[in-house]
Amino acid sequence: MDPEAEPVVDNPAANMDLENEQREEQRRREEEEKAKQQYFENRLRYVEAEKEKGNNPYPHKFVVSMSNSEFIEKYTSLNTKEHVEDDQVSLAGRIMSKRSYGKIFFYDLHNRGSKVQVVANRSYSELDEAEFVRLHANVRRGDIIGVTGFPGKTNVGELSIFSRSFTVLSHCLHTLPMKERPRHGTEENPREKAPPKNTENWVPGKPRNPQTYIIKDQETRYRQRYLDLILHNEVHQVFNTSRNIRKYIRRYLDDLDFFEFETSMMSINAGGATARPFETHHNDLNMKMYMRIAPELFLKQLVVGGFDRVFEIGKQFRNEGIDMTHNPEFTTCEFYMAFADYNDLMEMTEELLSGMVKELTGGYKIKYHANGYDEEPIEIDFTPPFRRIDMMVDVEKMANLNIPKDLASEEANKYVIDACERFNVRCPPPQTTARLLDKLVGHFLEVTCVNPTFIMNQPKIMSPLAKSHRSNEFLTERFELFVNQHELCNAYTELNDPVEQRQRFADQLKDRQSGDDEAMAIDESFCTALEYGLPPTGGWGMGIDRLAMLLTDSQNIKEVIPFPTTKPKDEPSSAATANSSCRVESLETKEGVCKTYEETFLISFFKFLGVFLVCVLVSLSLELLQLQISRV
Repeated sequence: MDPEAEPVVDNPAANMDLENEQREEQRRREEEEKAKQQYFENRLRYVEAEKEKGNNPYPHKFVVSMSNSEFIEKYTSLNTKEHVEDDQVSLAGRIMSKRSYGKIFFYDLHNRGSKVQVVANRSYSELDEAEFVRLHANVRRGDIIGVTGFPGKTNVGELSIFSRSFTVLSHCLHTLPMKERPRHGTEENPREKAPPKNTENWVPGKPRNPQTYIIKDQETRYRQRYLDLILHNEVHQVFNTSRNIRKYIRRYLDDLDFFEFETSMMSINAGGATARPFETHHNDLNMKMYMRIAPELFLKQLVVGGFDRVFEIGKQFRNEGIDMTHNPEFTTCEFYMAFADYNDLMEMTEELLSGMVKELTGGYKIKYHANGYDEEPIEIDFTPPFRRIDMMVDVEKMANLNIPKDLASEEANKYVIDACERFNVRCPPPQTTARLLDKLVGHFLEVTCVNPTFIMNQPKIMSPLAKSHRSNEFLTERFELFVNQHELCNAYTELNDPVEQRQRFADQLKDRQSGDDEAMAIDESFCTALEYGLPPTGGWGMGIDRLAMLLTDSQNIKEVIPFPTTKPKDEPSSAATANSSCRVESLETKEGVCKTYEETFLISFFKFLGVFLVCVLVSLSLELLQLQISRV
């Protein structure tokens, strides 16, 4: 026992208070769930009642004349209290706030990230007073509506649409979570004022904080992305940034006369990268197939066929771990440019990324919470030119190593194993030289790459598809771009010698046989294509989701993927499922009668009784038949 350790004092009163708080919290949650279920049932009854009256609670169409943002742009210059009653406008969207002042109703109508106030006044409406009051009494937060009216500004100068026609297009049957009201003041200073509200809209390159969202639980946001989008306008901007990244890349490559292709998602070989693939089965062909891990081999075959400049933006699938920067399904861009080498690609990378960052954010520098939202954001500078590191030279310099030049030798493998042990760099089996070097580079070089940095000239054993370096036979003409210590781009001068390519694949096969299931397999169809002649070519790939994370200040890659891979929730108990089904059925049936467990038991009992009686009758019939036969 540590004599300096503080003694643990049992405090029964404190334990009792904690238990009471936990019970109170549990009771509050149960009441909330009960209230939500009651709200759902009431809303469902209202919709069913509308159907019985002959009304259609879900209209087929509503003609929208302009979006909210177009409405704001066109009429924002109106003066306070000015109305344009001759202009008829139709808007649609979701109600996120409802207020009333006497018989005047005010709604916040949200659509595509913009908000417009709707003013529903009986004096402008086409309905009589009773119908008007009844309609608006049943409108709820979350409902999707269509409104036709005229633009104007209220007495306080807020731009609004004054409703003449108001139609509920779709009903939100569930309560939408509300933002918790912050508590201000303390016992020492009860009159402490609330902090000033941030009225600035988030833009790419600026810091943000999802911890301030209405939905605090990340898993809920990812599983119910529709709810995340309904409640958090900032999430719209995040996905819009991803869209703008793809648009910028397409425009950049189109201007250079690249041809966009969509290659196969499945193939009999998973090549083009070192990763574990997803397996599937083609029933008609009765053969195993793989989801692609990269489009590289397909795109290079197109270059062989005469398309000198090709690219693809699409999904890749890798059956690997899930963490903050990895998702099994992700989006990349790859392009291949004939008659270019990795030096050309480095210049293009600097031009593409620096130009994109400046266009999307307004400058070359962005803010990013690299150490968590609780810490101050760091600054990442995309101003060209980017820093360049020679991989083997710099790792030997920083770690004071002298790695044997022939990295494919046993001597080199033993040396890097000893180096990893010396620096406590862990590498799980199989401890191939390529995997060990990758761990050393991560330990010494990647951690220094905060601003965009090229790590160049990787060894041949780590780059089975890259061309040998023109001045060092053990290295390749390859680079990886790292930003914030994570790989963003990978590019190289392409290997176009079919004999050497087969040998590289054979070397990868040795690693696979030693247990490295991420090593590449031999792709004979690709090697055959090389035999027809691949011109000198530069190939480039970038993870679009990783770049979107940087520009949107996202800590988790799931923030920038609409429907990320998540583990299914535990299945509800059979009793809970039965009760839930019972509640829904009670609302759907006309009489509102719910099948209870007792009724189910009675039904089963009568079925059994019927079968029993049939058996008895059959038995009696057989006995009577035997009696008749004996008499004869």
